[in-house]
Amino acid sequence: MKYYFFALILIASLLALSPLSAQKPSEQSQAEKISAATSVAEARARARLLHESFRGTLQVVHRDFFDEDNAHAIPSASIEDVFDVLAESYQVQLKWLIVETDIINVDHKPSDAFERAAVAALKNGKPNHEEVEENRYRFAGPIRLASQCLKCHVKHRTSTEDRTAGLSISMPLEKGP
Repeated sequence: MKYYFFALILIASLLALSPLSAQKPSEQSQAEKISAATSVAEARARARLLHESFRGTLQVVHRDFFDEDNAHAIPSASIEDVFDVLAESYQVQLKWLIVETDIINVDHKPSDAFERAAVAALKNGKPNHEEVEENRYRFAGPIRLASQCLKCHVKHRTSTEDRTAGLSISMPLEKGP
């Protein structure tokens, strides 16, 4: 069970950094694929963000899931510790979004127009939702909840079909001349 949570955290970290949908790479359109960095500075920024995400996730996984005396952690809550570090170090805000699940944490409800539009888009099967607001880029992508996730995320379900949650990402955007 601990290894399942470890895999879940790593996958969530990857999704947090990728504007790709839950599709397989062979099913993604050219527009959805991540383009190569256009400068060393951009590549360095991407690498630092990825490094911090995985370093932080690894630390949190070991802290929360391999301590036999205190193994009550919830994966999404543990990952929020990584979100906090990314916000502080890189001004990247990440937030879980309720899409097709019960309200387990009210902090995951959409709180502004972008998040409400993102939830609607993800509910309708869109691969993502994005906007540019002044000097911030905002993105939301789906997080697939398989049937084994539903016992916690959808208490009174009538089917075990996959559901969707979401992850919202907001990061600084330097506008050109």
